[in-house]
Amino acid sequence: MCGRFVSTHTAEQIADYFGASFEGEAPPENFNVAPTNDILAVVSDGDGLAVKHFQWGLVPLWAKDVKIGSSMINARAETIAEKPAFKGVFKKYRCIIPMDGFYEWQAANADSPVNAKGKPVKQPMFIHRVDDEPLAVAGIWSAWRDKNGPADAPWLHTCAVITTSANNTMAPVHDRMPVILPASAWAKWLDPATDDVEALQALLVPAPDSLLTMHKVSTDVNNVRNKGPELIEPLGDAESAGAKKQAAEPDQLVLGSFEAGQLPFDQ
Repeated sequence: MCGRFVSTHTAEQIADYFGASFEGEAPPENFNVAPTNDILAVVSDGDGLAVKHFQWGLVPLWAKDVKIGSSMINARAETIAEKPAFKGVFKKYRCIIPMDGFYEWQAANADSPVNAKGKPVKQPMFIHRVDDEPLAVAGIWSAWRDKNGPADAPWLHTCAVITTSANNTMAPVHDRMPVILPASAWAKWLDPATDDVEALQALLVPAPDSLLTMHKVSTDVNNVRNKGPELIEPLGDAESAGAKKQAAEPDQLVLGSFEAGQLPFDQ
C-alpha cells in the first residue's frame, strides 16, 4: 500500500512538468502527506490538462459521511477493472498524483531498533526516483456532496492511489508499490475518451527496477503532525540501530469501495 508521501513542488512547477494549467492557491509543501490531506493531481478537464485540488482518500458518491475517505486511499491494480466498486471510475475518472517520493515501512527483525517497551519496530524508508524528478503516480478520483446539505453545497473532490506488486527494488521492503506511469503513458491514462479496459490495465505494472532508490529515515515520520524536510534526511545505520523509541505506528488503513455515476468537476 501507499500510506504516506512527500509533495513539495509548487502548483506552477507541477503544471509546467505535465504541460497543464493551474488556477488558484496550492496547498503548502508537505513532507508527510497523510490520508485526508489536501493534495494536487493532474486531470483532463475538457480543455486540456489541469492541476486540481483533491483530498486524499476516496469518498464515494453514495457515502453518507466524508470520514469514509480515510480508509480508501489505495486501489489495487489487479482488481480495479473487475470490482463493481471501482470499474466505473477506472474507465472515466483517472488522474496522476505527483509525488516527490513516498514512505514505506520495512518489517522489524532482530537488528531493528526497539521502542519503549523493548519491542522491535518497523524501519521507515523514503523511496524516490534516482534522478529526483517527480513520480507520476496513477490514481482515480471521485466527487461527493452531502445529500443532507443545501442543493448548492460545494463538491468535494477526492482521489486514491493505484498500487501494484513490488518490483525487485521495493520487494525487500514491501510487497506493494504505487503505479508509476512513464511519460509515454500520460496522455492515454488521462484521456477520458480512452475506455479500453485492457489497454488501461496494461499500464498498471511495477516500475523498472532502476527507476527508484531508497534510504532509511527517522521514525519521526510515523507522527502525522511532523511535516518538515528533516523527515527525508538519510538515517545512518548506527543511528537507526541505536534508536530506543519511536512515534506512534502509522495507521493501518484498509481499502474501501464505491460506485460512481456521472461526476461533476467544476461545480
